[in-house]
Amino acid sequence: MIAIPEQPQKMTIEEYLEWEPLQDIRYEYLNGEVFAMTGGTIPHNDIALNFYTALRSHLSSKGCKANVSDVKVQVTPQSPYYYPDVIVSCDPEDLKARKFYKNPKLIAEVLSPGTSSKDRGEKFTYYLKMPSLQEYILIDSENISVERYCRGEGRMWLYYPYTAGDIVTLSSIELEIPIELFYEGVIFETANSEQ
Repeated sequence: MIAIPEQPQKMTIEEYLEWEPLQDIRYEYLNGEVFAMTGGTIPHNDIALNFYTALRSHLSSKGCKANVSDVKVQVTPQSPYYYPDVIVSCDPEDLKARKFYKNPKLIAEVLSPGTSSKDRGEKFTYYLKMPSLQEYILIDSENISVERYCRGEGRMWLYYPYTAGDIVTLSSIELEIPIELFYEGVIFETANSEQ
């Protein structure tokens, strides 16, 4: 999704959590400010749905649940609240939640030119501080490329890049996915593309 700043209006977390469900579109929250979430591209959506589809059947027997883009995550009780493209939780509290997840095991963001710097910068910094998070996945929407950050010992995060022909290993949920599955049916932009 592409995040665009809304009018600079400060809100408390309580105000945001009360106000946001009444809006026609989704808003992320960071340090008192809200940011409108607008639609992404068709490839962006297809990639997120392809990943979700692979996760859903695998997770059903593991007591875990995957969601796509409409489920927000509370990074800390103070801030921020984000809408990841794909989120997996196995936490009993999250599995009963109605408003947001607090303890995700895996978060994935589909990168696009408009969101890449935020996903690699601001969100990356906040997500990696979540104690429950075991893997952070970045999926390129313009090239066959997946990056995986996996929690190591202490504060260490291990980096695994994947390209065409690779098998993406998701150790936190014991799943291996051919990288091509992420991109099934995705049409990349060419010089002649107009829509």
